[in-house]
Amino acid sequence: MSDFVKEDNVFVNQDAESREAVLRFIADRAAELGITDDADAVYEAFLAREDMGETGMTDGFAVPHAKTDAIKRAAVIVVKNNRALEWPSFDDKPVDVAISLLVPDGEAGTTHIKLLSKTAVLLMREEFKNLVRSTDDRKAIADAINAGIEED
Repeated sequence: MSDFVKEDNVFVNQDAESREAVLRFIADRAAELGITDDADAVYEAFLAREDMGETGMTDGFAVPHAKTDAIKRAAVIVVKNNRALEWPSFDDKPVDVAISLLVPDGEAGTTHIKLLSKTAVLLMREEFKNLVRSTDDRKAIADAINAGIEED
């Protein structure tokens, strides 16, 4: 199994107070993890995408995504928040798990589409959603996403 999503990219027991705070947290962690040198540009890319339409899916999950030249390599960062937050979603329910996709602009039509479609498939699987909800084991969450991304 690949380690595209690393354990270090999974953050549990977070205490963000808003969707914007989650997106800021993700952008700042992306800088710490070497995914970007410009956290502000990544944050602005997240906000621009949020303005285009909801990234909240169903059952408390969201898939925010940022595409910008400021991102050096494609990555996924997962945030499990301690409480559900207002976040425009397909089922109008608040969100407490964000599986964020960070993609360099040059890979927008390839890597981004693949990650988005694979993540959407994962979020249709009750066993995946139950696993993410039932554990704070960062490696288990990363491994479950990696397994889903690798499937054909």
